[in-house]
Amino acid sequence: MIRPALLIALLLPTPALAQAYQCRAPAQIELSRPPQPDGPRRTSPVTGYTLAISWSPEFCRGGKAARDPDNYQCNGRIGRFGFVVHGLWPESGQGKYPQWCSLTPRPTEADFRANLCMTPVPWLLEHEWAKHGSCMATTPAAYFKVAGILWNSLRLPDADRLSRQPGLTAGDLRRAFVARNPDFPLESVGIRASNGGWLREIQICYGKDFMPRRCEARQFGPKNDVPLKIWRGL
Repeated sequence: MIRPALLIALLLPTPALAQAYQCRAPAQIELSRPPQPDGPRRTSPVTGYTLAISWSPEFCRGGKAARDPDNYQCNGRIGRFGFVVHGLWPESGQGKYPQWCSLTPRPTEADFRANLCMTPVPWLLEHEWAKHGSCMATTPAAYFKVAGILWNSLRLPDADRLSRQPGLTAGDLRRAFVARNPDFPLESVGIRASNGGWLREIQICYGKDFMPRRCEARQFGPKNDVPLKIWRGL
């Protein structure tokens, strides 16, 4: 069952997952341990949403994650990844977003298999459902469906090509995103970078109606003229 605010998104067409370089879900996926809340239960009114999209090459560089047999995102066992979904987060507009509304029901193995090419970390799928998704949908499958609809509606920029661009800035990345998604204003594209200026994540801001909206200041990240580096995936 879906909460009424999600019905608009569910009316959109759902193209096939296509953002990974390559991906093949394994035949069997073991359930991870249940997530443990890292904060209080909070049922703030939902005023919008953020789709957080991680840049895998930056997350995976350094080697440790690539050696972990359970880390599909980095170890190459099910494919190679560029951009992947970190999570879809309901926002409250007050800085105290809703969270940890329920730890149940837990995702099934079928839920994991259906969404592993979008978020190639089983425990993260469950964590995002329990911490964020349970505050906007009543089942993991419903939450993942909405995240997948938003994810597949986007056309992401070629970050590998941008990584070779001299003098790259945060604004260049935003403009590359908007060039492929003309309905989105620059102000709806948030960026998260490391202290060294390396791209970690793009955060796309939506209103309660799932239409693009201006990000809050805390979400927007570096200004358009700030230099940006991208760790190359290919």
